[in-house]
Amino acid sequence: MQESPADKDLRAGQTLQSLIQGLDPRTGEALPTESVLQQAEVLRALLAAVAALEQSAARAQRRSLLPANVGRTWSSEEEDNLVAEFKAGETPEAIARRHRRTLRAIEARLERLGLLKSDQRVTRGGFSGVSDTAHVRSVRRRAVGRRPLLRTKKPRRRSG
Repeated sequence: MQESPADKDLRAGQTLQSLIQGLDPRTGEALPTESVLQQAEVLRALLAAVAALEQSAARAQRRSLLPANVGRTWSSEEEDNLVAEFKAGETPEAIARRHRRTLRAIEARLERLGLLKSDQRVTRGGFSGVSDTAHVRSVRRRAVGRRPLLRTKKPRRRSG
């Protein structure tokens, strides 16, 4: 049986963790203190490799939660079905599930086809397809406590 990419990454991560801890990944015995693997720059590189594997796994996890047709081009047949379904009164949410696309993709396509105006869309802006009011709230929440990007300098007092 062939090992999946996720299993390979898991095994690679375990190997790297063993090396970082100063252990032989096969035997579990301590590595010699004079080993190149005990040098600071090598340990930093191993930690960077572990971080890259974790980022890759997180990206794959997020991707697995998205509908199957995310990012795929629209065929003329699929577009015709979209138009027919929308004109028949189906909701964009139901259409998105059937087409295995995000609600944002459905609304963007309907807007591009002139069947939906931008102010009728539920989704706005970012990839997540959050509603407009939720987006405004999240921007406000992030902005609280932050310094402005461009600060004006306070004039310095000159001493006598």
